[in-house]
Amino acid sequence: MTRSAIRLVMLSMFLAAPFAVPPVAPALAAGGGGDPPPSATPPPPDTRPAPAGRSTQKPKKKPSKQSSVEEPGFAAGYRAAHATIYDRNDYAAAIAQLKALGHDDHASVANLIGYSYRKLGDYRLSQIWYERALKANPNHVLTWQYYGLWQIEQGNREGAQYHLSRIAAICGTGCDEYRSLAAALEKPPGTGLVY
Repeated sequence: MTRSAIRLVMLSMFLAAPFAVPPVAPALAAGGGGDPPPSATPPPPDTRPAPAGRSTQKPKKKPSKQSSVEEPGFAAGYRAAHATIYDRNDYAAAIAQLKALGHDDHASVANLIGYSYRKLGDYRLSQIWYERALKANPNHVLTWQYYGLWQIEQGNREGAQYHLSRIAAICGTGCDEYRSLAAALEKPPGTGLVY
């Protein structure tokens, strides 16, 4: 009786085996590739010895000295610099606040630094920061607007017209940035801008 029971168990295992294994091979053979299915087991760890002079451990990431733009501290610092610019018109202090955030490569930060330099009359540094903002985000509409106003202040109405066309391509002709730059372009050359 035990032999027949063992045979029965073996036969049932043999018949059930094709249904117990997920069909991974056909998907890969058909070009499916990609990530293994969640039910697949991970490969065993590499237990080979490391070559001489090399560590088997992955290098640890150094903690960033800069804050992340998602952190509340960054947002609070950015808002404070924004208020320093638009409420108190203290552009030099705002530049210091913005640079202290540690995110000069963020389009909004670089744009406000450029704006502050423009308001201080340093057009060379202003241009550098506007271009840095556009390098970080070529669709940063406010930078295109402020850089367009920079162009007008430099007497380059053609350049400002190009900036206006970039704004139109990004957000259309109904957005505030487009209307503001278009209004500045409509003024006769030499008219003082209040932007």
